[in-house]
Amino acid sequence: MASEDAEQLPLLHLKLAFLALEPPACILALARKAGGGSVTPHIQNFILESCIGTNVGQIQDYTYVKIILKKVIAEAELSSDIVIDGLYEEFARCMSSKANNSSLNMSGKICKEISFLSPTYNNVSSNQVSLVARLSCSTNMLEGDTGCSLWPSSLFLSEFILSFPKLFSKKRCFEQLGSGVGLVGVCLNYVGASKVILTDGDASTLINMKANMEMNNLYAEDSELVKESKNKVECKYLSWEEASESDLWDCRTDLVLGADIIYNPSCVPHLVRVLSTLLGREDGRCETVNVGRDEEPVNEVPWNGATRGPLAYMATVIRNADTFNCFAKAAADAKLSVVNITGAAAPSSFLPYMLSYERSSVQLLEITSLS
Repeated sequence: MASEDAEQLPLLHLKLAFLALEPPACILALARKAGGGSVTPHIQNFILESCIGTNVGQIQDYTYVKIILKKVIAEAELSSDIVIDGLYEEFARCMSSKANNSSLNMSGKICKEISFLSPTYNNVSSNQVSLVARLSCSTNMLEGDTGCSLWPSSLFLSEFILSFPKLFSKKRCFEQLGSGVGLVGVCLNYVGASKVILTDGDASTLINMKANMEMNNLYAEDSELVKESKNKVECKYLSWEEASESDLWDCRTDLVLGADIIYNPSCVPHLVRVLSTLLGREDGRCETVNVGRDEEPVNEVPWNGATRGPLAYMATVIRNADTFNCFAKAAADAKLSVVNITGAAAPSSFLPYMLSYERSSVQLLEITSLS
């Protein structure tokens, strides 16, 4: 059985990477690994039947499929004595479908399936995938549609939530401006948060976020349907600059989360004001809890020793040191404690097949109010 497991896991990674629309170079790397160093006829068939054959209609992104096919064919021609005819036939069909349907994917969106693997998975008969999130993402990240893109910090924060589910279970959680495609909200709901509020200050991003929550059966526009269902996700418009104190008080929860929201010095004062209000202790209900992974020895959290008031967890990639230092100073002036807990609270790896995801670039901050 162990030998069969060793063969099946690389194939599973290859398929999940395809569903997540990983870059072609990553798909090829996983294909080589699954084939023992080359894209063998067996791997070619797997890509054709298990990846492309059953999912191309669902993905509805012939450009991506065409590129993958072209790369796989080129790689197979170089690394294998045999290239199956099906690859050429599917490539021709994909080209024809794209040519005959010029309206395809005019929305500039693609559907990614992000599958979180159980870190304890060790045989093919166990539950390999613990959670699947279907997300509509932008294909125009460089054209101002960054809010509808999937960023490393969101993946990291999602792994953090799944690694320490007891921290978020039965808690009211608020992901402030920058909820983006809503992946963190899907994970919060999965671990049993009592209430999830997702917000963004961009109208088109908010529309896409709501659509994603609907796609994952977590949101409904009709208020009566929400009351009748177990829906626990609320999507709201919130702008840091425009939010009033009353707006923010309405959003006060036990836990505040954010991913990649420290990016612009001009926004820092507004972000700090929002955090100061949300982390005020007057109605704070957060207490120290045990949040170990499964049955492992537990740690006491918060990691910085605070036991009163709401907490904030921010995952961020420090792309500009000056911007981050600006945030750190503004937070200190506002009597906010910002502690880097990346090492102490390192999450488990739920996404080993996402080779494009650079976990090491993300920092995790725990923020509390000192006043």
